[in-house]
Amino acid sequence: MAERTSAGLLTMMMEPTPAVAMTLPAEVREKLAELELELSEGDITQKGYEKKRGKLLAPYIPQIQGVDPSLQIDNRIQASSQAVIPGSKHNKSRAANTRDERFRSDLHTEAVQAALAKYKERKMPMPSKRRSVLVQSSVEACTPPDTSSASEDEGSLRRQGRLATSTPYQGHGHPAVEHWFNRVIQGSSTSSSASSTSSHPGGRSVTNTTAHAALNANATATALADLMAHTQLGVPVNSRVSSKIQQLLNTLKRPKRPPLREFFLDDFEELLDVQQPDPNQPKPEGQLMSPLEGEPLGVVTNWPPSLPAALQRWGTTQPKSPCLTALDNAGKPVYTLTYGKLWTRCQKLAYTLLNKLSTRNEPLLMPGDRVALVFPNNDPVMFMVAFYGCLLAELVPVPIEVPLTRKDAGSQQIGFLLGSCGVTLALTTDACQKGLPKAQTGEVATFKGWPRLLWFVTDGKHVVKPPKDWHPPMREASNDIAYIEYKTSKEGSTMGITVSHSAMLAHCHALTQACGYTEAETITNVLDFKREAGLWHGVLTSVMNRMHVISIPYSLMKVNPLSWIQKVHTYKAQVAVVKSRDMHWSLLAQRDQRDISLSSLRMLIVADGANPWSISSCDAFLNVFQARGLRPEVICPCASTSEAMTVAIRRPPEMGVPPPGKAVLSMGGLSHSVIRVDTEEKLSVLTVQDVGQVMPGALVCVVRVEGTPYLCQTDEVGEICISSGTTGVAYYGLPGMTKNIFETIPVTLSGVPISDRSFTRTSLLGFIGPDSLVFVVGKMDGLMVVSGRRHNADDVVATALAVEPMKFVYRGRIAVFSVSVLRDERIVVVAEQRPDASEEDSFQWMSRVLQAIDSIHQVGVYCLALVPANTLPKAPLGGIHISETKQRFLEGALHPCNVLMCPHTCVTNLPKPRQKQPEVGPASMIVGNLVAGKRIAQACGRDVAQLEDNDQARKFLYIQDVLQWRAQATPDHPLFLVLNAKGTVASTASCLQLHKRAERVAVALMGRLNTGDHVALVYPPGIDLIATFYGCLYAGCVPVTVRPPHPQNLATTLPTVKMIVEVSKSVCILTTQAIMKLLKSKEAAAAVDVKSWPMVLDTDDLPRKKSPQMYKPPTPEMLAYLDFSVSTTGILAGVKMSHAATSALCRSIKLQCELYPSRQIAICLDPYCGLGFALWCLCSVYSGHQSILVPPLELESNASLWLAAVSQYKVRVTFCSYSVMEMCTKGLGSQTEALRLRNVNLSCVRTCMVVAEERPRIALTQSFSKIFKDLGLSPRAVSTTFGCRVNVAICLQGTAGPDPTTVYVDMRALRHDRVRLVERGSPHSLPLMESGKILPGVKVIIANTETKGPLGDSHLGEVWVSSPHNATGYYTVYGEEALHADHFSTKLSFGDTQTVWARTGYLGFLRRTELTDASGERHDALYVVGSLDETLELRGMRYHPIDIETSVIRSHKSIAECAVFTWTNLLVVVVELEGSEQEALDLVALVTNVVLEEHYLIVGVVVVVDPGVIPINSRGEKQRMHLRDGFLADQLDPIYVAYNM
Repeated sequence: MAERTSAGLLTMMMEPTPAVAMTLPAEVREKLAELELELSEGDITQKGYEKKRGKLLAPYIPQIQGVDPSLQIDNRIQASSQAVIPGSKHNKSRAANTRDERFRSDLHTEAVQAALAKYKERKMPMPSKRRSVLVQSSVEACTPPDTSSASEDEGSLRRQGRLATSTPYQGHGHPAVEHWFNRVIQGSSTSSSASSTSSHPGGRSVTNTTAHAALNANATATALADLMAHTQLGVPVNSRVSSKIQQLLNTLKRPKRPPLREFFLDDFEELLDVQQPDPNQPKPEGQLMSPLEGEPLGVVTNWPPSLPAALQRWGTTQPKSPCLTALDNAGKPVYTLTYGKLWTRCQKLAYTLLNKLSTRNEPLLMPGDRVALVFPNNDPVMFMVAFYGCLLAELVPVPIEVPLTRKDAGSQQIGFLLGSCGVTLALTTDACQKGLPKAQTGEVATFKGWPRLLWFVTDGKHVVKPPKDWHPPMREASNDIAYIEYKTSKEGSTMGITVSHSAMLAHCHALTQACGYTEAETITNVLDFKREAGLWHGVLTSVMNRMHVISIPYSLMKVNPLSWIQKVHTYKAQVAVVKSRDMHWSLLAQRDQRDISLSSLRMLIVADGANPWSISSCDAFLNVFQARGLRPEVICPCASTSEAMTVAIRRPPEMGVPPPGKAVLSMGGLSHSVIRVDTEEKLSVLTVQDVGQVMPGALVCVVRVEGTPYLCQTDEVGEICISSGTTGVAYYGLPGMTKNIFETIPVTLSGVPISDRSFTRTSLLGFIGPDSLVFVVGKMDGLMVVSGRRHNADDVVATALAVEPMKFVYRGRIAVFSVSVLRDERIVVVAEQRPDASEEDSFQWMSRVLQAIDSIHQVGVYCLALVPANTLPKAPLGGIHISETKQRFLEGALHPCNVLMCPHTCVTNLPKPRQKQPEVGPASMIVGNLVAGKRIAQACGRDVAQLEDNDQARKFLYIQDVLQWRAQATPDHPLFLVLNAKGTVASTASCLQLHKRAERVAVALMGRLNTGDHVALVYPPGIDLIATFYGCLYAGCVPVTVRPPHPQNLATTLPTVKMIVEVSKSVCILTTQAIMKLLKSKEAAAAVDVKSWPMVLDTDDLPRKKSPQMYKPPTPEMLAYLDFSVSTTGILAGVKMSHAATSALCRSIKLQCELYPSRQIAICLDPYCGLGFALWCLCSVYSGHQSILVPPLELESNASLWLAAVSQYKVRVTFCSYSVMEMCTKGLGSQTEALRLRNVNLSCVRTCMVVAEERPRIALTQSFSKIFKDLGLSPRAVSTTFGCRVNVAICLQGTAGPDPTTVYVDMRALRHDRVRLVERGSPHSLPLMESGKILPGVKVIIANTETKGPLGDSHLGEVWVSSPHNATGYYTVYGEEALHADHFSTKLSFGDTQTVWARTGYLGFLRRTELTDASGERHDALYVVGSLDETLELRGMRYHPIDIETSVIRSHKSIAECAVFTWTNLLVVVVELEGSEQEALDLVALVTNVVLEEHYLIVGVVVVVDPGVIPINSRGEKQRMHLRDGFLADQLDPIYVAYNM
């Protein structure tokens, strides 16, 4: 290790070339190595280290010429990957003392470093994080928000690596840019999002500049700016975000490794790519293995018939003999239990348990009952007494961990185990009982998921001495259960493994023989004495052989890792039982210990020898302690599992066994379960040591992991199975799993069982090597099968730790597991980050880990997360609770502080991008539909001409004439009533009052303006707006209604007002005095040029003059008003409404909703555009009904205003918007009871219509109906309307006609522009609700977007509409001049080529239902799927943002809202986080998972923002394009931005 670090230091100082590194003399290199070691041990500060290092290197620095100075301050990380210098012997021995030896032999680290050296430092875009989220980063590490007004040349570059000028590595940006910049131009475009970013014209010439190391930063910047300018949209170059996305695209352009066999049928089922086996992959070639037998179990003459009998023998014949010595946390012996003491105390306990515990005069326990043993790890004595006490009383002990809190990782599962074992009593110590969490009553609290337990303290004062004539029953070892050992599975469930008396005895016998145990030996035990090897050696076999156990508690090891070695020395112990972790820890601490001898050891049992990475600890340990008397042949790794107990163990040297073996295996081979011995030069190898010979009396074979247990070939890795009398018997209470694991019958390839004995699966993966040695290469629990290849979690951990070990993450605090996403396993790596690691360092470490794993294992990591120190759930004796970590990851409760997702690299089984088929011509389409018996998809509302009704208003061609007529005929009839926030009437208007006010406005205008002039009306919702509208018509002017600016938010709202005024060419603005002041205020001047407003008139106090002569338009085709609205794609579009269209619109609505002067309707809508404007300003005047107007803004201060009004006025028909409905569901959801007490009753409502220009939001309308059902709202009342720019009212439920229907369509088919109806609840189903009934006089047809031919019933296409109230055209579309006449007058290319249609720009389909409509015909339902402008074209398919957003919102409870958009073919997902900021990074993986699973798309960027950041327009629609612009211009102030690789 040391030689590598010294090389690393050098390379850090200069352009890393091995030649330079060799120029330093050996002694300097050695001194550097020692320095580095001191730093890593914490014996020297960073400052001192740099000072000394500088001194050492000073004489040699000048030798290195021509290096860009900025590289000298390059980050430390670039370091150790480069040159590896063979060191002197001295260095070699030092290598062992560095602190990173737990998981790997040096060979592996070197392999990793060499693998990394192959990669150029690729620059990946670093995630951006808000200041407050950097929980534990140092201040310098986070960039201040970017406020510099640098010119775009330097600006865009300097920020490129998320490094503003304040960070210490100043020059870092430029060379780094160069790498990825080079690739921008040459990169091949194979990005999985089928990205065709843009051709970069003029790119070539730049390449030459970049080729030189002395790259002029400005040149790059300009070139970059140039590139940026050519990407879509010319995003502002001066933005961090756009340059990062550019980096991301470049990273994604690298060709992917697996050559995909992609196939795709243009069918509904998008086929996920099935990974085809590589024809060149290695296959096993050996013969079939033959089962391997251990040596026979020896016959011992005076072997006791059972364990309790052995205890009785030693307790009575050798009472003074020491049995167990317990130590305190200082390492001092606290108590030595003798065999005599153990025997008498166990008898007392057994007697007490059987005779002194009773409920209602019934003994509490019967022989065979299960009892929980809850003892802390530092009290082996009490545990041993309790365990043997239970055996004597013929009770079954179930040892478990002490629950520390009510929410321990996995404690719920333990509770489940206790419940299923029927445990009612728990034994514990006095001290432990005092420390348990208590309930109010003072009793021990019931833990989550635990059964009710009686707690019994086993200390002396609670047990009684048995009478003289009482003797515990002594029986021969039978097949009854002796004890139950718990085990946690990979998924986190806890099973109880039952061990019979005979198996327990046979296992002791086999261990005694295999380890050559003799009477009265001394053994030190560092392991958990409650289970596995710690229990077998330190509690059971030791008593069998009257051995003396020195038990070293885990708490002592944490304080003094050398304690076990000191105890071996002090007690001259012959045997020690340890884990490789204990050996590793002792290496870290051994420097100050000189007087230790390990020469007494004849066996050092390495209990986790089955972990392939234990070899490095064994080697390193031997290296250091050979000098202290440790003999190499003493190290005895063993392989064991809870189910099979000990499977194999290396025998001590005196038994004359063959020498230990070592195998260097190719990881590539292992991933295909094939053994290929490899030369040590190759990078991806696994070095394993044998775990010795099979246990005495056992038969072992290796079988295939999946499916039928066929025997493996000799060069094939499989699961080791053992048949022996020494294994566990069953999983308690789980017969099915028991049969699988404990009763396997291995068969030959022809299906013949190899033996009549059943085998136990050990869950160890391995093979039988030469000399009948057993080799283990991994465990089933750590197995991850990624696209058909097997990888072992431990191997991946080792690789991760070999990257810059110990600098950024804690060794041993790293978890690797796989999660299933899109029908394959994906690898996740989670590590605890050191508190002092900067953002930059961690990110760089993460990207290097990805590269290392990629190189060595040839597998991509799906997600790498770093969490703050000490936050991963711990297993009871140190280590990480993997299943709990995985659970937290999937629930979004891990709270990482850094995340890197690489779905682009890993996910290789996406369906192939869809190729557009050559379109079928429209004529063949029609013929095809005719042949198939399908009708052409068209539908119409009732025929207006045939509807005879006594409609007085029909006599008038112009709406202003209707008002004059009503003012004469019914002057006092109330038309309008406006409510304020308190629910009281703010203002009213009768027919005459409205007419008079309009006249006054007309007089004021006639003097000043010409007929046909455009006038902007800037009013808050109210009667002024309506009166001035009619005033304009009276004066012959064209009104344009405009939403007034928001006084608190002038900067964003005023420019829109200005834009509408300018685009509509208004020559005058009518408004109130207050708004007039606002328009000309100082604040307004900051947002717009206030001097360029046209004439502004306030209409508050107009003189009362009768107007001379009303203006009469020459024809109804004249322009009546302009309707301006901002579409969701951010385009401002004004449409022209003629007088004829205005009257036709009012008449259609009147007929559909049955509106008469006697009716009242309530309207809670914005009155500025679309149907909202028509209902607010036009319909009452036309039909004469009274409108109760509720301005939606007032709901912000009083959410119940609208519903209370509906109830108070007993309104039958009401209109609202989605934002109003959302305010009511969110704001009043919990207050329905209070509303009922205020007598709010909604049973009067027949129809409540949501005015919308989008697909109906079913979830919202349903929850609204559900919540207010309690207030009498009929579930059939709520429906939606549909309109768009070309026709503001196409569908409206109205009062007659069938209820709206809902269908379920297949979301996958929709992406291919097809409709496929499915059952409710089927996978990928999407509910669509009909958008209301088609209005009278309206005709709708569905047309193919490309060919403009008509489509058949239930086919998806563009909705075209023809009706007398279509708008007549755009009045200049701001921002897209080319928007086109054909929107308003287009004809079918085939079929009925005469009718003139308007194109709505919405995709939808028509479907004939079984229902009949008012005219008795079968009813045709129109389903709107979404706006064409909004759809995302990805991978050749058409996605609707709302579908992806719905999935994302479902993925985590803290996601309040979501919006998606694409940028350069990357999918960007913006989520609003409603929760603490530490949850921000949890969302990244969940969002990526759900979009992959449900939409087969890879998310490119995940942006986490505060609630309310996603802009919403007045209709409650998301403004995704505004959001996109805000994101790219870096204006969102996101909490976190993750760039997925």
